[in-house]
Amino acid sequence: MAGTRKVIISCAVTGAIHVPSQTPYLPVTPAQIAESAIGAAEAGAAIVHLHARNPEDGSPDGRTETFREFLEPIKTQTNAVINITTGGDPTRPIEERLQAPMDLQPEMCSLNMGSMNFGLYPMANRIKEFSHPWEAPYLEHSRKNIFRNTFADIEFILKNLGEDRGVRFEHECYDIGHLYTLAHFLERGLVKPPIFVQTIFGILGGIGPHPEDLAHMKRTADRLFGDDYVWSILGAGRHQFNLVTTGAIMGGNVRVGLEDNLYLGKGELATSNAALVTRIRTILNELSLDIATPDEVRDMLRLKGPENVGF
Repeated sequence: MAGTRKVIISCAVTGAIHVPSQTPYLPVTPAQIAESAIGAAEAGAAIVHLHARNPEDGSPDGRTETFREFLEPIKTQTNAVINITTGGDPTRPIEERLQAPMDLQPEMCSLNMGSMNFGLYPMANRIKEFSHPWEAPYLEHSRKNIFRNTFADIEFILKNLGEDRGVRFEHECYDIGHLYTLAHFLERGLVKPPIFVQTIFGILGGIGPHPEDLAHMKRTADRLFGDDYVWSILGAGRHQFNLVTTGAIMGGNVRVGLEDNLYLGKGELATSNAALVTRIRTILNELSLDIATPDEVRDMLRLKGPENVGF
């Protein structure tokens, strides 16, 4: 959105991409997810993007009761905007992925803007020993299956979460076509400005992580949405800090977190989400960029406020 120059830091706390065998620092239990999200908020994240995991083995978990265990302490102990996934576990049908968002009615939800190949399987080659039986098949599943987000799925989410429950969205765009899909729903009136557009780089099956890819996505979004959108950048894995820093210099907002990247630096595992938030906040401060507070984000994105959620 033109004129907005306070940078929004989003933190994706645990996600459904990485498996516990990759790092001992991935939050798994509700207590760990709450602690990690609170730490990220204290470090400067205005938005915390949240998935749930089975506390026994760390597998993705879409149950409302699991989400509720960590949402309530996060809401009580921070002012952060709480953003719940609708992507969840890519192996599950849309009805299961929407169970918690429909029940809990948060201020924000993520919304994937298209079906895609979502290649996690190469990660399995880098894991010497798996801690849980579900991990290797879960990663391999992405070799032959599609992460489904059809036009009908997107429409259902926009109507049932957006129109009926007042939820606003982090529109996750993994490729140029996803921006055009978003423009389609904007033209139909199912999406209303200001649009929070999360452009995602470096996922196998989506657009690549080259700076030219970043520039191409921004040029396209500028042409499609003009002043009606708030732009954010997500770089996967080792591309996280260089891409989000480049994007911030270009006028964008940033997303970091253990969902997207496990490393603080080359060969150095991040021990917490707060460490990743602190790193990007330090970079932004060095660039003389101000950091948006949660309430400033609520104003920017016209959110309904924490008093109007279902938890």
